Amino acid sequence: MITQAIILAGGLGTRLRSVVPDQPKCLAVINGKPFLYFIIQYLKSNGITKFIFSLGYRSEDVKAFLEINLLGNEYSLAIENEPLGTGGAIQLALKISEDTNTIIVNGDTYFNVDLKGLSSFHFETKAECSVSLKPTINFSRYGVVEIDSDKTITSFKEKQFVESGLINGGVYALDKEKFIAHNFPDKFSFEKDYLEAFVSSKKITGFIQDKYFIDIGIPEDYAKAQTELITHI
Repeated sequence: MITQAIILAGGLGTRLRSVVPDQPKCLAVINGKPFLYFIIQYLKSNGITKFIFSLGYRSEDVKAFLEINLLGNEYSLAIENEPLGTGGAIQLALKISEDTNTIIVNGDTYFNVDLKGLSSFHFETKAECSVSLKPTINFSRYGVVEIDSDKTITSFKEKQFVESGLINGGVYALDKEKFIAHNFPDKFSFEKDYLEAFVSSKKITGFIQDKYFIDIGIPEDYAKAQTELITHI
């Protein structure tokens, strides 16, 4: 099983500034605790023992939180000097990773994926990247992901209103060696420049999980998390 996770927690959180003006998104308070607390507890409950936090905006605030909530030998930090995009942030974190395969999660999204199941799926399919997919209805905020009969992803569609479909839930299992072999620039988008660009030429698979999902990146869903999240931990 994969026992290491990279947590992307360096975003500016501009869409959430109206309700969380002075903190990184991952520290937005949900029922008295920073959102990152719930992410860490979820990861630990799924067998993760090593953490790499990719930080940027107000990294000192996140570091202060981690010093209280994790042991020093449990985590490492990869800190951006400037915004590198999701791909650049992952690439920077992988430079200090000692594991060949790693779980990747977003610091502003909670998707209750079975990580042991994701790990097994990732190894069984021999994928370069395994993407956790959430079945969703009546949405326009996310693009649709299409897969074939053996769970290989065939396309990532643009955002549009869809009555039902699969969305990218932002939880990945990634093969470090295959990923870094692409020689990406320092700054790039994991979603656009990697997943969408290589979907037809690399083994990128979809792991379907109909589990609780919430992205606190906008005020409406941040408000929903205050009442919903605690019931799904």
